[in-house]
Amino acid sequence: MTLQTALSGLLGAQTGLNTVSNNLANANTTAYKSQTALFQDVFPANATNTPGIGTATEGISTDLTQGNLTATGNSLDAAIQGNGYFVVSNNGTQQYTRDGAFQLSTTGQMETLNGASLLGYTTTNGIVGSTLGPITINTGAVPANASANIGATLNLNSGDAQIPSTTTFNPANPASYSESTSVVTYDSLGNANRAQLYLVQNQPATAGATPSWTVYAQPELANGSAVGTPQNLTTLSFSSSGALTSGSPATLAVNWGNGAAASNIAFNFAGTTLSAQNFAVAGVTNDGYPPGSYTGSTISSDGSIKATYSNGNTVAAGKIALANFINPEGLTPASGNLFAASNTSGQAVVNTPGSGLAGTLSGGDLESSNASTSSLLVSLIQYQQAYQANTSVIQTEQQDGQRLVQI
Repeated sequence: MTLQTALSGLLGAQTGLNTVSNNLANANTTAYKSQTALFQDVFPANATNTPGIGTATEGISTDLTQGNLTATGNSLDAAIQGNGYFVVSNNGTQQYTRDGAFQLSTTGQMETLNGASLLGYTTTNGIVGSTLGPITINTGAVPANASANIGATLNLNSGDAQIPSTTTFNPANPASYSESTSVVTYDSLGNANRAQLYLVQNQPATAGATPSWTVYAQPELANGSAVGTPQNLTTLSFSSSGALTSGSPATLAVNWGNGAAASNIAFNFAGTTLSAQNFAVAGVTNDGYPPGSYTGSTISSDGSIKATYSNGNTVAAGKIALANFINPEGLTPASGNLFAASNTSGQAVVNTPGSGLAGTLSGGDLESSNASTSSLLVSLIQYQQAYQANTSVIQTEQQDGQRLVQI
């Protein structure tokens, strides 16, 4: 019986050594969760007042405490702050991980370093979908988008010279207009053409009335050559308090003649004011842009992924999903920093970061292993001592058995 008891202790110590050794081996593994071997005592069945007959492994407990965050400088990396697991598709099987070291495949699909596809919600026209799927970033060239809507908020100076109606507008004659400015207008090929705007403060027909402003537009190619003749774009009217009352929006029709498609550009002057202040352009918006190439991506705390391009354009590529479980301790560990759901863990409850029980994300960071090397070395010595002690018991039992045979 003593031999059996010592043998169980030997096997238990070996299990402990294996567990500690695995923890030490993964001390630098991203998001690794250290494990602890648990043991239970063993007693003879239906026996009382008898010593135990050894130990048995009760199970392996996983410490799910969050590890420290480490900055990596890689914008595709992400660490979970709080609860949750990234959802991945590993060879068609849905699994889970805390390892946020991601990369892009040759097709722009986000995946783990082992090639498992990161799952999330794709974004269409700024609206996040509700179906899980692989997240793909467009790493190719982005085509040009012709300007269709331009917003120009102007601060017009009521003290500027009023131009009599008998004066013919001529862009070459500064006396025929009060102010001028320009805005970029992209054509379908991505050329940064311009629209020169000339603003004429009209002399009101009635003395003391609030003057209107006529806006002329002269399209120009990127090389500065004029396209056609100046167009009377619109006339802006104002209330006595200087608020814009009419004249916006207005459309500028241009045939660029450079191989690009003709443009119909809507100019919106909403927010333009008339007052006793210096002329200024308060703001310009433009929905056009030139072609561009992929320059990188960023991950926000709510899981939003935005791809940036050399033309300054930013595109929402999707939103990362996080899974939570009723009993995360019941997840089954798998190779590659992955976990699988089990009957003990329950089914995954999937949310976006920051909603439900899901934690938030820290882009450009990774979660370190929570294995403590110092405490593991102490445990290693303890298991070694237990192993040696049980070996001594077995050797003693063998010696006693030999003496008994010799008697």
